[in-house]
Amino acid sequence: MRQRIHFVVDPQGWCCMGLIIFVWLYNTIFIPKVILFPHYQEGNISVVAVLCYYFCSLFCIASLFRASVADPGKLPENPKIPITEREYWELCNKCNMMRPKRSHHCSRCGHCVRRMDHHCPWINNCVGEDNHWLFLQLCFYTQILSSYTLILDFCHYYYFLPLKKENWDLFVFRHELALLRISAFMGLIILGGISRLFYTQLMGIFTDTTSIEKMSNCCEDISRPRKPWQQTFSEVFGTHWKILWFIPFRQRQPLRVPYHFANHV
Repeated sequence: MRQRIHFVVDPQGWCCMGLIIFVWLYNTIFIPKVILFPHYQEGNISVVAVLCYYFCSLFCIASLFRASVADPGKLPENPKIPITEREYWELCNKCNMMRPKRSHHCSRCGHCVRRMDHHCPWINNCVGEDNHWLFLQLCFYTQILSSYTLILDFCHYYYFLPLKKENWDLFVFRHELALLRISAFMGLIILGGISRLFYTQLMGIFTDTTSIEKMSNCCEDISRPRKPWQQTFSEVFGTHWKILWFIPFRQRQPLRVPYHFANHV
């Protein structure tokens, strides 16, 4: 299944996403320049530590771009509704279009999204059925990259041997303390915010509810059968292979979900 490109024209979202890209560029450029490469050259760390940092950085930016341009599950103007599933569709009172239950109308994007979780300005896109897995990967790798950066900042001052400072005349070394303090400050802010968001997303998948459903208190149907967590995660990521849940460089194949399992809204 080829993933469709989805681009939202929203200046506020562009500013939020630009801020995230700035933080990523800042740490990807200055952390290796100030910490990783100098300590590697002096034998304080191995090449594995350098490669792991760049792999985390690559996976983080890849999931960010893919989540921002991936179609979250936008419904077509004239959807073809199978006869056997018509009872599971409803009319949207905002755009007057038929949509599957558990869909939601995004006022910022101006259309309905299948199993919409929320609209995220940090990716300038909705988080829905088709890109929720990429958003989860973004949260996961952002936490890893932020934690890795904070550990390197700490070790640079309190654990690693002092550098010889052969290139003290360079800008990054003359302003090393200020650059790393900025990096540590951004890392703490992002790690705190993303960790809380990631925990909320995981709890939503475990309980098979979206953020919108939680806020609207529409998920109190105690008669609805509960699915095992492996099933709910497989539906989000589009595969039963758990190793593929961590790889953003692939295409998601939606799994067919029986409607009697659905949490109808």
